[in-house]
Amino acid sequence: MAPLAAYLPKWTVTRSRATVYHTAIFMTLRIAIVEDHREIREGLAQLINATPGYRCTGIYASMEEALEKLPKNLPDLLLSDIGLPGMDGISGVRILKERHPELLILMLTVYDDNERIFDALCAGASGYLLKKTPWVKVVELLKEAVDGGSPMSPEVARRVIDLFREIKPPKEAEYDLTPHEVRLLRMLVEGHSYKTAAAELHVSVNTIKFHLRHIYDKLQVHTKSEAVAKALRHGLTR
Repeated sequence: MAPLAAYLPKWTVTRSRATVYHTAIFMTLRIAIVEDHREIREGLAQLINATPGYRCTGIYASMEEALEKLPKNLPDLLLSDIGLPGMDGISGVRILKERHPELLILMLTVYDDNERIFDALCAGASGYLLKKTPWVKVVELLKEAVDGGSPMSPEVARRVIDLFREIKPPKEAEYDLTPHEVRLLRMLVEGHSYKTAAAELHVSVNTIKFHLRHIYDKLQVHTKSEAVAKALRHGLTR
């Protein structure tokens, strides 16, 4: 049988068991994986466990398995593929966000078409990463998601911006957003975290959170991912 590395994407690199053991005491961020290819999901689990500050708490071969077992050991963040046997990843995200609104979900997939990107974000995904993303960058983006950002691979971010230009806001979508609130909402959609948005606007993180509460009230949403999805559906940041 070919070695594990032969089945993994080019960005995956495994480390020794000694390294995994040595870093175990530093693990804090709990991550689960939904991926139908065994070699890839096991390789991802090894990478996560070999990275200080991260721990893989579950690997699932299908969304059906994840929906059944995930509540027993809910992670901080879920990495999910889209093209899965049975229920696809996007449909699973909708169900998971209904059941566990606080769960952060990032898509990790090979698909980079507008339709899947749009549907995933509208379903409640907090970010969208391509599998060709280098692992070192993926680690940074996982932390960014936990810090309140909406991480996306550069190619995906460009497509999201293109989607804004294509979508015309319906006349009935009047949410009375101020220019400053529209700007802040646009920054969230583009992948900014609370911290990076505060730095760019030269305000504190608490000020960003204060304005976001008003935005959420006006949009009648409760989370950042819901706000991003609504902005995409109605072209609110054009």
